[in-house]
Amino acid sequence: MRLSLSSPTSGDPIRRDIGPCRGACARPALCKAATVRVGILGGTGPLGRGLAARLAAAGTEVVIGSRQDERATATAGAILEAWPGRGLRVTGALNEETADTDIVVLAPPWDAAVPTARQLEGRLRGKVVVSVANALVRQGREMHALVPPRGSLASGVQAALPASAVAAAGHHLPADTLADLDARLEADVLVCADDAEAKSATMALFTAIEGLRALDAGSLASASAVEAFTAVLVTLNMRYKGHATLRLRGVDGTGA
Repeated sequence: MRLSLSSPTSGDPIRRDIGPCRGACARPALCKAATVRVGILGGTGPLGRGLAARLAAAGTEVVIGSRQDERATATAGAILEAWPGRGLRVTGALNEETADTDIVVLAPPWDAAVPTARQLEGRLRGKVVVSVANALVRQGREMHALVPPRGSLASGVQAALPASAVAAAGHHLPADTLADLDARLEADVLVCADDAEAKSATMALFTAIEGLRALDAGSLASASAVEAFTAVLVTLNMRYKGHATLRLRGVDGTGA
């Protein structure tokens, strides 16, 4: 597959081929690219809206998906209205149409992630699918991580999409900071995937967003720990009224 992103500083297209990529993809992305569209299934929620805004600000064409076309269109319109004059390319469509894009982000509520994947399995064959959902439940003043049947939601999505290449990423990004294009964003994105091409494409996708560094966190087997740690970050943000993200020190991002 081929991925096209634009420079977050100049807006000029970054064209590189996506090949096996270890460590973090430095900006401009080490992974290859040609023009593509990114679809966000269930993209009307806070994280989906935030990712749509940031990816569009980086020059990527984004389609926000929903089970209701009107809701998807309204969400896209709200992003464009909030950030006029930035040349954002964001549209809304039904999930079925959104699944026809080149790279698909799966961002519905966590308990709808696997059912949504199953419903669209035919349209998602041969595609890179990025799972960003976390199975969390609130207990009092903290969040607890649930353990899905296959250990992680991403692994469950991969089982539901045997002909797709699933990556897990973006779990630790604060939705409200993503949605505010004037807010400074500085975070590491841990990317897990069994397929090297899916991992490279996903790392390039997140690296295109200003302030993000994508790191190779291993296979989908690591997704259970990555997803579960989100509960800790959310609890910290609730307790201290903050916007904590994940930033690792002592990692240069070049891999080995």
